[in-house]
Amino acid sequence: MNAIRMLFLTVAGLLMLGIYLTGFDKAHWFLYVPPAMLAFAALTGICPGLMLWRRLGFRDEAFCESSRAP
Repeated sequence: MNAIRMLFLTVAGLLMLGIYLTGFDKAHWFLYVPPAMLAFAALTGICPGLMLWRRLGFRDEAFCESSRAP
């Protein structure tokens, strides 16, 4: 498992922990969508959110071209 997939899994776990501490009966149903999408991305390697932002024209590079090593 690479670092980005582990990051997705960690964020999903932290969101679920926050929902658990709030109370499953008190949390709105929409709060379950981000951890579900992040867990899906971590397990499959397919990130629906990243695919959406790419189609909207955003670049997914972490660094600009000037900071890359030759």
